[in-house]
Amino acid sequence: MESVLGEDELRSYREGHALAPVMPLISDLLVQPAADAGTVVAIGDESGRLLWIDGDSGVRRRAERMAFLEGADWSEGSIGTSAPGTALATGGAVQIAGPEHFSPLVEAFSCTAVPIRDPRSGEPIGVVDITGGEQAVSGYALPLVRAAVAAAEERLRALAPPRGRRAPSSAPAVLAVTGRDHGVLRSGQRTLNLSVRHSEILVLLAGSPRGLTAEELSDRLYEQCVPAVTLRAELVRLRKVLDRFGGGVELHSRPYRVEGLEVDSMHALAQLERGSHRLALNSYGGQILPRSESPAIAELRDELSATLREAVVGSAGADVLMAYLQLPEAADDAEAWQTALRLLPPRSPKRAGVVAHLERLLGV
Repeated sequence: MESVLGEDELRSYREGHALAPVMPLISDLLVQPAADAGTVVAIGDESGRLLWIDGDSGVRRRAERMAFLEGADWSEGSIGTSAPGTALATGGAVQIAGPEHFSPLVEAFSCTAVPIRDPRSGEPIGVVDITGGEQAVSGYALPLVRAAVAAAEERLRALAPPRGRRAPSSAPAVLAVTGRDHGVLRSGQRTLNLSVRHSEILVLLAGSPRGLTAEELSDRLYEQCVPAVTLRAELVRLRKVLDRFGGGVELHSRPYRVEGLEVDSMHALAQLERGSHRLALNSYGGQILPRSESPAIAELRDELSATLREAVVGSAGADVLMAYLQLPEAADDAEAWQTALRLLPPRSPKRAGVVAHLERLLGV
């Protein structure tokens, strides 16, 4: 499990979190009933990190022995099956009884959790959980949590400024990184050339909508360990670049995440998953940041390239395959060129070029 946030960092994060304004309401609705039932209430952020825990003091002390602490990461990726993390992973209410937990350390507890969503965007901004003994999955637990979540979402809706006070939202900015040594950011008529490092950061954050801690981002970004101050300095510079650009891209912290941004590589992958090979090729300009040495970027680069090749060579028509063969990464792919030759009609004028290319590859 990832390290627990320090006291000062946790306090600062909680004060700025979107759920802070409704915590008194959640406390009024849940904490005393939970304490009376011998359970505790935990409120986590959208990534599964526990921010507030209250309720029965004895249960809370026992839960602390399994690292069920304020500031601890209880996402599904960190702890396995548990109500807070699994509710966020599935997007729905979850009840986990004792042995159903992934970790043996948690089997003494049962829990019920419901995601809480931004009432305007519909995106999860946190999770409300009851943890304890069998009472935590009793017949009253789930309706109680759902009612508290509904009340909190209604309060958030009332606290949000009316839509008329804000300018209509524009389409997200698009970051082009396929087939480019550095990213190009576009928003409407605005265009901005980014450094390789800033391009890498934005790609990684765009692919992690729940956000990344400084440690997680550093591990993905750098080949070797670097001082934390190095990453913070890059992020400060990037935030200034984005502010000057003014294209609606927002960089947030604790955890680090980006809003208002789409990436061409993610478009291509989504289109491949839908079987839209031609659209994927239109979105894909080549390998992601080919000169980047970031470990995570290299992994993304290889994954997308391999997925595209498998989809196009394995099931696409001749015209789509011919378009794929124009990419630099396909130049030495003899199997792909042979597949194209097999798929092209006998009288196609493109056959001569394919045959000539194959002869060069195979040394015929």
